[in-house]
Amino acid sequence: MKSLYIADSVVPALAPGAKPVLPVVAATAHSLPEQANALTRARAFAEPLLACETLDTGENILAHADAVAAILRGIGGSEAMQAASYLVYACEHLHKPQEVIAKAFGDNFAALAMETTKLVRVQRHARQMRTAADAAPLALAQTSAMQTENVRKMLLAFSRDLRVVMLRLASRLQTLRFYANSKTPLQAGLADESLHVFAPLANRLGIWELKWEMEDLAFRFSEPDTYKHIARLLDETRVERERSVERMRAQLESDLNANHMAAKVSGRPKHIYSIVKKMRGKSLDFERVYDVRALRIVVANVPECYAALSWVHSHFNPISEEFDDYIAKPKVNGYQSLHTVVRDASGQPTEIQIRTQAMHDHAENGVAAHWAYKEAGAKGYAGVSASGAYDNKIAVLRQLLAWQRDLSGSPSQALMDDYIYVLTPDAAIIELPQGATPVDFAYSVHTSLGHRCRGARLDGVMVPLQTPLKNGQTVEVTTAKEGGPSRDWLNPELGYLVSHRARTKVRAWFNALALTETIAKGREAVEKLLQREGKTAIKLEDLATQLGFASADALFESVGKDEFSLRPIEQLLRPHEPAQFDAQAPLLRKPRSGDQAGKSGLLVVGVDSLMTQMAKCCKPAPPDAIVGFVTRGKGVSVHRADCSNLAEMVAKNGERLIEVEWGLGQAASSHVYPVDVAVQAHDRTGLLRDISEVFTKEKMNVIGVQTQSIKGTAWMIFTVEVADAGRLHKVLGMVAELTGVRSVRRK
Repeated sequence: MKSLYIADSVVPALAPGAKPVLPVVAATAHSLPEQANALTRARAFAEPLLACETLDTGENILAHADAVAAILRGIGGSEAMQAASYLVYACEHLHKPQEVIAKAFGDNFAALAMETTKLVRVQRHARQMRTAADAAPLALAQTSAMQTENVRKMLLAFSRDLRVVMLRLASRLQTLRFYANSKTPLQAGLADESLHVFAPLANRLGIWELKWEMEDLAFRFSEPDTYKHIARLLDETRVERERSVERMRAQLESDLNANHMAAKVSGRPKHIYSIVKKMRGKSLDFERVYDVRALRIVVANVPECYAALSWVHSHFNPISEEFDDYIAKPKVNGYQSLHTVVRDASGQPTEIQIRTQAMHDHAENGVAAHWAYKEAGAKGYAGVSASGAYDNKIAVLRQLLAWQRDLSGSPSQALMDDYIYVLTPDAAIIELPQGATPVDFAYSVHTSLGHRCRGARLDGVMVPLQTPLKNGQTVEVTTAKEGGPSRDWLNPELGYLVSHRARTKVRAWFNALALTETIAKGREAVEKLLQREGKTAIKLEDLATQLGFASADALFESVGKDEFSLRPIEQLLRPHEPAQFDAQAPLLRKPRSGDQAGKSGLLVVGVDSLMTQMAKCCKPAPPDAIVGFVTRGKGVSVHRADCSNLAEMVAKNGERLIEVEWGLGQAASSHVYPVDVAVQAHDRTGLLRDISEVFTKEKMNVIGVQTQSIKGTAWMIFTVEVADAGRLHKVLGMVAELTGVRSVRRK
């Protein structure tokens, strides 16, 4: 059988529907070993240290520890646990507390005292910072709501050890009692913490005795007028209510016992906060709150619970919508009972709860009772043997996780194992993944702090930046005035970073650095071009907009990455005039560097090295079918065979046609030829840039661009250099797929 190791107990994993049996187990690593006179010895040990000391609440520490021990005793805590309440407060008054307490009481007591002391220190520091924030609103402090959430996180972080939780619950209840008895104003935030953190935790653990009192005391301070109003209403009806409830109690107990059910019937105390919650939740007046009058019936076993319910319903008028069966379907914290509301002969409603003694014990002390039985061993505790059956449906660990989900809305079952909570020097609580380092911490506080982090102190001690952090540590980082992260931080083998968020911020810093360098490179190239062209007065933002970029930096980035050629910028700076065919004054193609004059790669009647020119009306390129036309004194003009201009010239001077063909060999293959591509598209920002990028990626140099936009339609002509027109078909297909392009063709 698998087991879940939970705080002071081992809860067996159960088959569906099976009831757990509390095992007799020797002390685990988390249990407190019983020692002779442990309570007396612990108080004597702590008294000289605590007798004259006070808490920040003003309460004497020894008196507080006495009261905490009494509360623990009241909910079934063993002497060992009560003894721990003194050792916790003694820690802060010892030079080496862990060593001293371990020597006097053992390692388990020392570990519990140190863990609880750490949590006490965290909460105290947080309260001091919040008080300072209330006094100085402009201080960098957390809001009350945020701090309440942080207290919850810290309790959750330390709740791996249930003993720490029990001690803190008892301590908080005593603090509220102290303020109530001394009639002094409650410290800021304590009421909210008690209502929204500590009471729900007590509820999840099933310790209703602590929950109800804590809620009423906290509500008394948070809403004093409402509290007094409900208290006055209860007091006004108290005499008559108690008289009628007592008559009903006596009748029920007598009748149930007469029907062979060994029942104990008692009145149930009313809690002001629960009344207010019901009034608000159901929009009820005080007179319509049914459970102001309440009774509890305790019987021997489950069958008698239902028998008692049947008898009650047969003798009183039940309110059907107010019935709940928490025996058949227990609450998530293991609570079991039958709840019903009935009216007596006068029509007065009374809530009645019916349960077994074991259910009642669990309802009053919850997990505390379960844990107390375990510590009592085989001898038992308060008449209940540790080897006996105990109906603890839900494991303690699951209750703590459910409490966390109640408050935060997080479904994560692994939260307790996956996260730690540490403090800034100002007592702000920071949630980090398990194994996080000071560098992770710095980035969690602020990105700039992370970039400039150069060293760290944990609880005042200098440590390497790779040091894993632990729950409750105060972390302080030292920083440089300026600078950035180290690339070593991204090396997982070096252990600087655990947090995905911190890694992302470091990568973003280096990406931004690379982008800055790329933009600077692109800016330099563009500015040099403007100087060469004598256009330094042009506005860079306007230039970028004309080229289809959102900003000048976007243009510089594209140029710096070699994704955008400078040739379109040149063409924009030198407006391109439309080419017109003139047979009398043809233009010769200028050879590229490395070409030999006259070596055009063309054969005229089988002979190369003759003066030729590519007709600008049709711009032929291999492997187009071509025809030559002999001009007057300017050599041979080469046209595509389907050129419309050529047809007109043949009609007038057909005798000038001459056979030409593309040459072969190195001279021919080294040539590139300009061709025109016509594009019609929906005009949009970035269109020119997107089309240019297609040509650039396909290694086709754009040497001319003409654009015109009419009523939202862009008409563009790109002149590109190609060695083989056959490749152009693929590129035209890619341009056609761009957003907004309606047609693309070679002219």
